[in-house]
Amino acid sequence: MAKILSELRYDITTGDWVVIAPQRAKRPQDFAKKTPVQKQSSKDCFFCQPGIRTPKPILETKNVVVVPNLYPAFAQNGGLNKKRVGPTMVMQGLGFHEIIIFRNHNKFFPQMNTQEIKEIIDVYQKRYSELRLKPLLNYISIFHNHGVEAGASIYHPHSQLIAIPVLDPEMEKSLNQSRRYFQKNQRCPHCDLIEFELKEKERILIENEGFVSLCPFASKISFEVKIYPKKHGPYFERLDEKEKMLFAEIFQKTIYSICKGLNNPPYNFFLNTSPCDGQGYKFYHWHFDIFPRIQIYAGFEFSTGIEISTIEPKEAAKYLREQIDNSP
Repeated sequence: MAKILSELRYDITTGDWVVIAPQRAKRPQDFAKKTPVQKQSSKDCFFCQPGIRTPKPILETKNVVVVPNLYPAFAQNGGLNKKRVGPTMVMQGLGFHEIIIFRNHNKFFPQMNTQEIKEIIDVYQKRYSELRLKPLLNYISIFHNHGVEAGASIYHPHSQLIAIPVLDPEMEKSLNQSRRYFQKNQRCPHCDLIEFELKEKERILIENEGFVSLCPFASKISFEVKIYPKKHGPYFERLDEKEKMLFAEIFQKTIYSICKGLNNPPYNFFLNTSPCDGQGYKFYHWHFDIFPRIQIYAGFEFSTGIEISTIEPKEAAKYLREQIDNSP
């Protein structure tokens, strides 16, 4: 029987096709980047300087300070002022752009304990919950860039929050796919994916009573990881204290496994949650995505929108589980 070179796999949560092509890859450990993220001294760090305290911080905790971005992408005041320009449309860039700075210059997620990560989740939730009540806002994006290749222009660990009056195309596509699937099957596609993965077990990194971390069957990129609450829920901001601690436990071990196994690669993680427009989204299931940046997009990916992942997701999960099992 001829060996299969690749498979086209369908993602029921987005409607995307992806290519899993393990014959193009090497061993899992060969994905580890050979050059770790470039370090920077705290004395040369913009976030470590007193000037970052002006304007006044929005929120401060023991290990985190939230400030407005000094160079925001959006203005906080004014109206949308929508108008037609020929066949297209324009509106004012209204919104909020905040930086969530971790106080320790050299302490990144893999070095944090569960309580420290839970504190960051608390901050994410507090800022999300306050901004979602602002008029005209439709969606709030919380994301984290680690490493230059992942878009981090500053070494000092920090996350960002951007609140905008429009729904981004990727989230709109994901919501529409979830809605269609729910209307057809009377079930959430994410819940069906979680049930499938928990039954199969081979793509699971780690789980506890509240959450599961997995390399999805139709991974967009090599070593993609999703962290899901096991209980269906459309809204991240409704997490209670116990759930936040359970999430922090899973998140810490997942990030540790990625950074240990892939030699501290650049990565992005981001929140996927329902819009804050007051409409009902019972068909959606909030979650976090983690994307290690160990592949380079080329012509096929850009021209078709179909990503090629060069490692079988179950092999990626097995390798990352080994990092967790051997953690101190």
